[in-house]
Amino acid sequence: MQDTITRAGKRMIYLDNNATTPLDPEVLDAMMPYLTDEYGNRGSLYGIGRHARNAVAKAREQVADFINAREDQIIFTSSGTEANAMAILSNTTHLALSDKKRILTSAVEHDSILKASDVAKTYMGFDVSQIPVDQSGVVQLELAKAMIDINTGLVSVMYVNNETGSVNPVMEIAEICRNNGTLFHSDCVQAASSFALDINDIGCDFMSISSHKIHGPKGCGALFCSNPTTLRPLIPGGAVQEYGLRGGTENVAAIVGFGKACEVTKKNLRDICIHTSALKQEFFMQLKLALSEYSLDGILKINGESIVKPGKTLNIRFDGVDGETLLLLLDRKGVCVSAGSACRSLESTPSHVLIAMGVDSEDAHNSIRVSFSKTNGVEEVVEAAKIIAACVKAIKVMG
Repeated sequence: MQDTITRAGKRMIYLDNNATTPLDPEVLDAMMPYLTDEYGNRGSLYGIGRHARNAVAKAREQVADFINAREDQIIFTSSGTEANAMAILSNTTHLALSDKKRILTSAVEHDSILKASDVAKTYMGFDVSQIPVDQSGVVQLELAKAMIDINTGLVSVMYVNNETGSVNPVMEIAEICRNNGTLFHSDCVQAASSFALDINDIGCDFMSISSHKIHGPKGCGALFCSNPTTLRPLIPGGAVQEYGLRGGTENVAAIVGFGKACEVTKKNLRDICIHTSALKQEFFMQLKLALSEYSLDGILKINGESIVKPGKTLNIRFDGVDGETLLLLLDRKGVCVSAGSACRSLESTPSHVLIAMGVDSEDAHNSIRVSFSKTNGVEEVVEAAKIIAACVKAIKVMG
């Protein structure tokens, strides 16, 4: 486990691991040959081309093993976002031919799911609806059961929410889908470092995962597809690349790194889960204690499920404390947290996830997300809790 990081001599406490994670040293070691001497194109027939082809095949095996799938069911993409878009938009032809042009998502999905669904609705005539969530941000199972029927072509519900860490009943939703002949996709990007992923246990037809959320490199993700023949390419142009489903030369180094990240994560998953859950609880306890010392008891609120539940994510707010001001103060103190999804961090609109949970607009604006990984240590999260409490106190005094 790694303690406080320094950049250019300045202390930094990085607690935004849902946005991205530091590269694991074992992953970097695995990648280095393909960033230097082994620069061949996987499609070439000569030696270094064959080496690249073999490296991609090994990585595909590692990713498949990570989720208990077959190698031929793994489609490499540039990101979790692309994998999500593929799960929605590459299926539209198949769904239209099946006369099942209804897509359901949860109200708290990642933007990539919501926007891909909007494309299917606006340009392809699909009927798109959202399943509501409760105040904890969890999909309401009875409503899901009522909304999913034999006319529903595809349902997409994430396993673990990227902003709150709330865990959805994906196995139960998958069963409802099976009973109605409906395809089920789950965005498991944030779940991959907190829960063992098994496509058979979940019962999904599609699953998205991403390299840089599990200490692999950016620029690589994957879509599991139980039957890739139902898909149409989002990026045409390649006959061989990714079974003809994604044109373009493969990013061999990133794919190799992704495979190694899956291998390392699977081997250490139990310890990682225990460590990050313990850090989350310790951080919260220390934050409450520090706030109490400033006579700010009761000011701290949680957006999402109970703190005692396992996971790496904590979404919180402080009554009467502007979230943006707090983030700016924390940045000056070297503490890295976020206002929610990294994809929306520069937008002024409140989080659609928190709004769907019933959090009002002002409280949503004032919320911050703290997320942990195996590289964090106890001492730094305790220090971060004290710094955050001091910044909250300063804002209160200024207000």
